[in-house]
Amino acid sequence: MVNQSDKNKKIGILISGGGTNMQALAQACLEADYPAEVKLVISDKADAGGLARAEKLGIQAIAIPRKDFDSKAAHETAILTALGDANLDFLCLAGYMRLLSEDFIKVWQGRMINIHPSILPLFAGLNTHQRAIDAGCRVHGCSVHFVTAGMDEGPIISQAIVPILPDDNADTLAARVIKVEHQLYPRCLKLLASGDVKMDDHERAIFGKNIKIDADQQLIS
Repeated sequence: MVNQSDKNKKIGILISGGGTNMQALAQACLEADYPAEVKLVISDKADAGGLARAEKLGIQAIAIPRKDFDSKAAHETAILTALGDANLDFLCLAGYMRLLSEDFIKVWQGRMINIHPSILPLFAGLNTHQRAIDAGCRVHGCSVHFVTAGMDEGPIISQAIVPILPDDNADTLAARVIKVEHQLYPRCLKLLASGDVKMDDHERAIFGKNIKIDADQQLIS
């Protein structure tokens, strides 16, 4: 069994809320063959429930509230400083509800991924579940992608799909999607930490030769 100290990739996670995707990533990192560990969780809200979740898992968790800073630039500088002090390899956005500036993204270009609750490029932004229902879609899902300057426009690593049922509302659909988010995100982070997926200079996702796509085209393993 691999000790946590032997993990060779250090992960930071940014959150704004309950942190269930953060918890899914952290718990996956406890597996013996997982090539990374979560070292730091940062929230832009002091009352985010995910901070307590992280602390229960023994992960350093800190709040850097936006309201404590005079500008977005000053807030992001504080976050970048904390991330730099932790000497991290990769950064995951897990329900982080603020748009990051191009300057921030450049620092982490190719090393930062996000999970979004839709089948991108459909329904970038907010309220994705209701928008999918209103559009008459029969399926919905989530996407893990590299973060680039365009909102939810970075190259996609993988996606997972769920049905939209006739009696669904935004809440019931969200509950179905979050279950596959908790499966998909750890798998994609594992690919990244293992070097099996990278973003090239042309902002394309490049996969290792040993990566196979499932028959249903949903998950990459």
